[in-house]
Amino acid sequence: MILLFLTLFSVSGLTDNSGIDVNTTVQAFQDTGFSVGLGKMQTVDAIGLYDAGITPSCYAINPSAPYMSFKVPKAPGQTSNNTISDSPINPENKGLWLDYHTRPDEAFVYIGTTPPECDYFSYCGYLATRYFPLSNEKRRVYASLGDAISLSRLKDEPAYNSGVFSKPIIIIFTADMNTDTKARTALTAVGYPEDIIHTLVVPHTLVNLGLDSETDTLTTLHRVALFRNEEEGDAYMNSTPGTVYRLTPETEEEPAFFDVPDVIPRGTGDTREMDLMDDLEELRQAIIDRNEGYEVQDLTTKIWIFEGYDAIQRGIDALGDIRDTVYLNTTNTVLGDKPGECIMVYGVNHVATKKATYANFGLYGLAALNGIEGISNHDYTGTAEEYLPGNPNAQYLYVAKICREDDGSPSTSVIPSGVGAHGVEPDEPCFVGFRVYVEPETSVGPAWNEIVYDRAIKITP
Repeated sequence: MILLFLTLFSVSGLTDNSGIDVNTTVQAFQDTGFSVGLGKMQTVDAIGLYDAGITPSCYAINPSAPYMSFKVPKAPGQTSNNTISDSPINPENKGLWLDYHTRPDEAFVYIGTTPPECDYFSYCGYLATRYFPLSNEKRRVYASLGDAISLSRLKDEPAYNSGVFSKPIIIIFTADMNTDTKARTALTAVGYPEDIIHTLVVPHTLVNLGLDSETDTLTTLHRVALFRNEEEGDAYMNSTPGTVYRLTPETEEEPAFFDVPDVIPRGTGDTREMDLMDDLEELRQAIIDRNEGYEVQDLTTKIWIFEGYDAIQRGIDALGDIRDTVYLNTTNTVLGDKPGECIMVYGVNHVATKKATYANFGLYGLAALNGIEGISNHDYTGTAEEYLPGNPNAQYLYVAKICREDDGSPSTSVIPSGVGAHGVEPDEPCFVGFRVYVEPETSVGPAWNEIVYDRAIKITP
């Protein structure tokens, strides 16, 4: 039986962002032998989900980069529940899920539009939760399943020679080559260009696919960072930029699984940032000198999150990682509310050294993992020069601040309290989290051993 979930959406008269009627697309998939469930791409309110008690944390969200995700219905005949739906805080999404058990031969097809001009965007697939039989529990792993489809690589494709922003894009998320081929056949038959169709592979050897409660759930993330026009960016994030079609073959056959895709190596061998270590020590001392008489505590920076394949093998939580960045964080501290109390953040401006496309940091509550009030290279470029007058390398460094009081500086992150996970309390353990996104030469995150770690100093009156 051909099954269409019309209870979720009325598709009459709707067109997708390529101008093709949604009914036409649905019919093409049905004619190819699929049952079709309709979902959508939509913003994920990680803080709202946490404050409502739906999720155990905010998953270390990037305060400078909002997220969207596929929200999709269950598979036909699925009796097990998935894990997370945002319908308690967004009732229009009743019946849609942010993570989902998946048959090995299924696919999710997103037909939508890329964001307006920004520093970065990507689409990435994830293993969301896994059942661990030895402990008889389901745990979040939230690990990336390979490289993302990203701005830095799309812009080199012929389909996007005239521009990569606000353009049609199609993404197929599947483990099965046969299903991928059939979906592509249906898409091109109704007029979608082949060169805008991309596949995010679900590596079957790394996931336990199926519809019962002891199989893995999958999810996706669409990241967007630093819109050039905030009004256009807000309009995009508040919209539904495309439709997600859940394709379930009417006749279940043995899948022809994709191999695990190769990943792009990190690093270039260029260690130019290490030449700035002496200048960084000079900058540290200049910061301390400006806070004479205050208690000074250096926070230690370390690798925070590694990579998805590592997390899958160890059964740990990768917090929705992506290979397009390096994740660093400091040891824990507290940010009290005494006048003058602050965390001074400083380091190498990785964009200025051409080791990154963008970089940023934010403060995180230890329990909520809620990135707050992000500061990026757009805000702190040039800030070290007043601390190191006459030093030609000051242009490659930065200084910023995290505090409770607004001093009017764009490089100051002002942290509220008493607002749930939208802030951090004065007695709450917290840390600074850093991201270093996309080395231009490789189109993925830099290698950890080729960058100088960002640093922070806690200043207490």
